[in-house]
Amino acid sequence: MKELLVATKNPGKFKEICEALEGAGFEPVFLGGVEVDDRDFVEDGEGFEDNAKKKARYYYESFGGRFEFVLGEDSGIMVDALDGELGVKTRRWGAGEKASDEGWVEYFLKRMDMVAEKDRGAEFICVACLLCHGEEHLFRGETKGVITQSLEAPIKPGIPLSSCFKPLGFDKVYAALSIEEKNRISHRGKALMGLKEFLRTQAD
Repeated sequence: MKELLVATKNPGKFKEICEALEGAGFEPVFLGGVEVDDRDFVEDGEGFEDNAKKKARYYYESFGGRFEFVLGEDSGIMVDALDGELGVKTRRWGAGEKASDEGWVEYFLKRMDMVAEKDRGAEFICVACLLCHGEEHLFRGETKGVITQSLEAPIKPGIPLSSCFKPLGFDKVYAALSIEEKNRISHRGKALMGLKEFLRTQAD
C-alpha cells in the first residue's frame, strides 16, 4: 500500500484525516512520528490555501522524494463577532498555540461571553493540498454553524473548538457527532471527500 505523508503534528487532526480517508487505498503517515528538521518552516500564508500549499511543498521537498504523496491541510474558524481575528491564525490566536486545549478554549469562550445568541454565527473552513508527483491538487470544505455558550461535549485532543461549534441543522456539536456524521458534514470531511476520490484513482 502506498504511503501518504500527512503534514500535521496535531494528533487530533491526524486522527480525523485517517478516519475520513479510510478506504482510499493509502497508508497515512503521521508527521509527528517521523524525523525531520523543520525549524525553518513558518506558517505565514495569507489564507488557508496558501498555508496548505506551503506545508505540502515544504515537506515534499524536505524528504527528498521519500514520499510521493504529501498532504498539507490548513483549517480554521471565522467567527462573526470576532471579525477577522481568527481565520488562519485560529490556533495561534488568544491563549496561543502553546496553551493546552482546555486553556485555549476557555479563553475563547470568555471572549464570547457577552455576545448575543444572534451574533454567535461562525464558519469552519478547510483547504487540503495534495502534492502528487510534484503536482498540486486542491480540495476545499466549508461548514456554517454557531458557537455554543459552553462546551457541550468532552474536548477531543487537538480540536477543542469541536466541543462548542454546532453546525447548522444539527442539535449536537461537532465533538458529539458520530464519525460518519462528522465526515459527511464537517469542513474537513467535505474537503477530504474530494481528496479521497482522487486518491482512489492513484492507489493502484
